[in-house]
Amino acid sequence: MKQKKGAFALLPILVFLVIYIGTGVYYEYLHPQEGVQGFYVMSVVVAFMAAIAVALFQNRTVSFDEKMKICASGMGDDNILTMIFIFLLAGAFSGVASASGCAADTANMLLGIVPGRLTVLGIFLIACLISMAMGTSCGTITVMGTLALSISRSAGLSIPLCFGALVSGSMFGDNLSFISDTTIAATRTQGCQMRDKFRENFLIALPAALITCVILLAIAWTGKPAAIEAHSFNMVRALPYFIILIAALAGINVFIVLSFGLFLCTAIGLGTGSINIHNVFLSMGSGVSGMYETIVVTILATTLSALIKYNGGFEAVIAFIKKHFHGSRGGQLGIILISVLMDISTANNTVAIVVTAPIAADIRAEYRIPPQRTASLLDISTCVAQGIIPYGAQLLLAAGTAGISSIQIMPWLFYPYLLLVCVLVATFFGKHAA
Repeated sequence: MKQKKGAFALLPILVFLVIYIGTGVYYEYLHPQEGVQGFYVMSVVVAFMAAIAVALFQNRTVSFDEKMKICASGMGDDNILTMIFIFLLAGAFSGVASASGCAADTANMLLGIVPGRLTVLGIFLIACLISMAMGTSCGTITVMGTLALSISRSAGLSIPLCFGALVSGSMFGDNLSFISDTTIAATRTQGCQMRDKFRENFLIALPAALITCVILLAIAWTGKPAAIEAHSFNMVRALPYFIILIAALAGINVFIVLSFGLFLCTAIGLGTGSINIHNVFLSMGSGVSGMYETIVVTILATTLSALIKYNGGFEAVIAFIKKHFHGSRGGQLGIILISVLMDISTANNTVAIVVTAPIAADIRAEYRIPPQRTASLLDISTCVAQGIIPYGAQLLLAAGTAGISSIQIMPWLFYPYLLLVCVLVATFFGKHAA
């Protein structure tokens, strides 16, 4: 009976899925509206609000005031507060980096050194570097999207192939970057250092990236050389991203890395005349504003998780995993499964990590899995799902820039598919498998 009661505590998640996914499917496929992306009709914030309302009506033995205290305890977690501060700083940095031309110049510089025959491979590798430095897959697609489209048209290359390489590279960096919101969410919720999670993650992601390079190299070798149009760039404005990347890899505190990056992009932008002080403040505000929904959803997801956990929902999930998945290997597979399903449901890998993190932490304690391992599994699993769902922001953004359907890009997403294979292999045969 206790198990059924605990399972009933998961009802708010079901409500969220029905509202969010149901609305998206209806407006995307059953009753599409011209110029409207179906999966963006229903705000994820509104869907979470409805789910929280359901959670508040559950467990009548607890007063409303006590439930508010439970919500506050979830929101007041120091890891969540740290995440929010980092999100704000990352948004300010991203806004200034884009407005000052640092992001575009970095991409143009790297494209200028790619041989014509290796164009598609070059797009993938450059996207890997840019996304690692920027910490955002959507930002990378935005920066490089028009360049990828211009290259594919001028060189007569397959547009879905080029954008598949772009999205793949963007997800590689998003998964590994020290300043990515997914990395921040995964490490803070699991209580591990970013450098430890990076090492764990890199050993899984590297084989997938290398195999992707081999596939793209084979495609390039069998095709004709591409003529890449030269794009002008300022070498000085390209420096901040490389400096930030080196600093992040060196394990310097993320607050220092982001603050220094913001200062560097501002100083170089002002010095080269690509931005004035007025636009610096505007771009910082715009970048921070772009993080508002992520922050609100993080708070709401944490609140919902606190209520579900108090009502025994997570205990029911863990009991299910213990019944069907045995040992350390089984616990890790359970984390992968839950993370993928949550990302498919929310179409937001950061939100999926925040919601799944408390369950992963309990599984980690139950099976004595190292925290860097669970953080890595959370990040990889959600990035795999986020990189291939046709209604996710990454594919929708890429498809909108390319003027094609997101479904057309899916067959060319070699890296996310290979990353899924690699994480499963590591789970079954890695050092933490048991």
